[in-house]
Amino acid sequence: MAKDDADWLRQALDHIRAAEARALAGRGAFHIVLAGGGTPRKVYEQLAREPHDWARWHVWFGDERCLPASVPERNSRMAFEALLSRVPIPAEQIHVIPAELGARAAAERYGQALAGIGAFDLVLLGLGEDGHTASLFPGHDWGEALDAPPALAVLDAPKPPPERVSLSARRLNCACVVLFLVAGAGKREAVAAWQGGVFIPAAAIRPACGVDVLLDPASVPV
Repeated sequence: MAKDDADWLRQALDHIRAAEARALAGRGAFHIVLAGGGTPRKVYEQLAREPHDWARWHVWFGDERCLPASVPERNSRMAFEALLSRVPIPAEQIHVIPAELGARAAAERYGQALAGIGAFDLVLLGLGEDGHTASLFPGHDWGEALDAPPALAVLDAPKPPPERVSLSARRLNCACVVLFLVAGAGKREAVAAWQGGVFIPAAAIRPACGVDVLLDPASVPV
């Protein structure tokens, strides 16, 4: 748990720097999965101000809304505004989910792009008030099976828009480090349920390395 907002941001950035350093030392490239939503924006904005070995970053997305590419609600749009348009990552190393094609076609296309990538070096995830993460929602298929595809077509999400694409739990679990970024009082119930052993979607993310969960003071159950 972070002691305040500044400490929360510092710890988040420390996790990213450490994962980057390990990846570059180990395989010469850093494959990171970005989370969407409002919580990670300040992390991305601060990252853009720092010196990193951007030429060796490979950026992936945990999920995307099936909307036109230019719509502000797209996760990729937020990431470009906060980070990706401000740093020199080669364009071919930024792997946007083509969700404007529709959920099924985009999921298939993204799964093909992920072929041969191996474990992600760092996966950033958020936590919804209902316990969802990426676009893995309660009562839906989370893609935990060993034969689950890398990317899932979500056709009836309980939050708008109903059509989305999400990396499956199986693919998210193929990671060296997983960090949940959790902030806001609205997340307290979900955090409490998770801590209490309720099998919310976030609990399906259980890689061999375990997960790190960074809570700000407001999100800690009272």
